[in-house]
Amino acid sequence: MRRIVEFLGQRFARHEEAPAPHRLIVGLGNPGPQYASTRHNAGFRVVERLASRAGTSWRREESLEALVAEIELAGQACLLLQPQAFMNRSGRSVEAALARWPALVGSRDLLIIYDDLDLPPGRLRLRPAGGAGGHRGIGDILEVLQTREVPRLRFGVGHPGKAGGSVVDWVLAEAPPQEEALIAQAVDRAADAVEAVVDIGLSRAMGQFNSDP
Repeated sequence: MRRIVEFLGQRFARHEEAPAPHRLIVGLGNPGPQYASTRHNAGFRVVERLASRAGTSWRREESLEALVAEIELAGQACLLLQPQAFMNRSGRSVEAALARWPALVGSRDLLIIYDDLDLPPGRLRLRPAGGAGGHRGIGDILEVLQTREVPRLRFGVGHPGKAGGSVVDWVLAEAPPQEEALIAQAVDRAADAVEAVVDIGLSRAMGQFNSDP
């Protein structure tokens, strides 16, 4: 028992000594392979692309109910986060991360990436604040943090329209090949947009990425 306590103490000490991230970049989606290629997991796909570019791996943080990966962008330590408690409970992972690293100055050091029905497939919109627009993931984050001042990157996945069936079925389905090609290209562009936000700031990045590609 003593050895176990000492081992856990050493692990805790190493964890506490880890440098705090300068930025928390959160991709929204649903956990599990059955959701990986759906429209609703666009946020997951963007942070996965950032991790892949950096050659870093993901690990599970039970206390955050999330998968996390550390990367460096523009000389800044950034933490990528994928909440694992399903979309409509994303806020608790974000809240827990902000509590663990007080150096993160609230929502100012956040960037949330999520799918958006009101934008055509592959269209991007960076915004410094706003409402949820019916999206349960960002809505839960805004409710938990009690602010609308949360920077976000909206990733267009299109809308089914009146004849296209339910919105839930739409976002939880995979896009057809032609539409998926647009989304796949936009994942790379969205990763570029995240890097630009960290490097040159949100306002300048908006000027670069909010126009049509």
